[in-house]
Amino acid sequence: MRLLLIRHGLSTFNLESKIQGRNDMSTLTEEGKSQAAKTGEILKEVSIEAIYSSPLQRAKETTNSLLKELEKPIEPIFDNDLLEVDLAPWTGLTTEQVKKKFPKEYQTWKVDPRKLELKRTDNGSFYKPIEELSLQAEKFLKKLLKKHTPQSKQTVIVVAHNAILRSLILELTGLNHKGFRRIKLDNTSISILNIKEHQSKEYQVQIECLNSTVHLNKSLPRKGNSARLILVRHGETDWNLQGRFQGQIDIPLNETGKSQAKKAGNFLSHVLINKAYSSSMIRPTQTATAIIEFQDQIQIEPKKELIEIAHGLWEGKLESEITSSWPDLLKTWKQSPDKVQMPEGENIYEVWERSVKCWEEISKSLTAQDTALVVAHDAVNKTIICHLLGLHPSDIWMIKQGNGGVTVVDISNDPGQPDVVTCLNLTSHLGGILDNTAEGAL
Repeated sequence: MRLLLIRHGLSTFNLESKIQGRNDMSTLTEEGKSQAAKTGEILKEVSIEAIYSSPLQRAKETTNSLLKELEKPIEPIFDNDLLEVDLAPWTGLTTEQVKKKFPKEYQTWKVDPRKLELKRTDNGSFYKPIEELSLQAEKFLKKLLKKHTPQSKQTVIVVAHNAILRSLILELTGLNHKGFRRIKLDNTSISILNIKEHQSKEYQVQIECLNSTVHLNKSLPRKGNSARLILVRHGETDWNLQGRFQGQIDIPLNETGKSQAKKAGNFLSHVLINKAYSSSMIRPTQTATAIIEFQDQIQIEPKKELIEIAHGLWEGKLESEITSSWPDLLKTWKQSPDKVQMPEGENIYEVWERSVKCWEEISKSLTAQDTALVVAHDAVNKTIICHLLGLHPSDIWMIKQGNGGVTVVDISNDPGQPDVVTCLNLTSHLGGILDNTAEGAL
């Protein structure tokens, strides 16, 4: 089952930097209406079976605009379990006003939102807004997955708000409160999660894309006053297309892969990239070279720590060949990758250790003005992203990395704040909102 999560368009309160919460005084601005229309336009290519929406005006207006563009006879379902977080004491105040009036509470909100306690305006009792929101998200998901099971293979849209959409993502991925500040959701951004059957648990979730706003202005979200890293997976190879395990065999890009690399470079051409790093293998180096052709003269620094996982005796083989010789090990790899030692190769912990260490060394070397390109491989990128999101080596299947896909990470200036995965696996520059790149064999 494919789940498309869409945040409402720019609202009047967003424009004024006011806290909205569960308040229903805020409506879409003209820009917000335009954003919603553009979102509906890009989704025309997608077969959609159902739309759920928060009943608050700004979400309802976004939903109606989507439906107008989609021109599909779908009756939206407005569900109170998609209401935004209840921040009643702060509602209508600007961020600066909240900082001055509730300094301790605001600091808790920024550092560890789950610990925030507020006083109810009606009866004076204290409550924890994010804990309540998590229960609300859990309740909605139970209803949703009962009606739209993974086996249904349906595509469902959910239109709601920043905090409740984050809570839905955290509940589905098992991140809970740890990931609340690690992701970002902009107005009318599209995030795509694939929910699949799983043999040992209720379902398996794959994050295909997070916070895509390419349909709005063909570019990345605005960079703030901190360093930014752009993580790209190399373009397609013939072995990706055939489903062969590549690992550390140095296979070059095929023609499709070269085209993907060029398109990624064109997509990023408006970004001022001043540093570039790549796995020392040929396919990411070719990809990085194609991307920096659109930039002013910069050199690519090769990093051997970013080379792909060593599949050992599996390298060069199709999945069918591995099934014949290592059926149980392949099954374990697909279900519990952290429990597998590749025959005469690596395990995912070894990849995690070297790739994350290299990533952190790069990020620590950057200044706030820097934007750096990093090009690597499927398993390597997945371990880096899992680390950034607070996931575990066992969770690598939760992350999708398409050939030529772009992930953006903004490095925190505050030691108390995590780095932010601003957007994940953008592939719209390759054609369409969905990731249609080769499945590969990882």
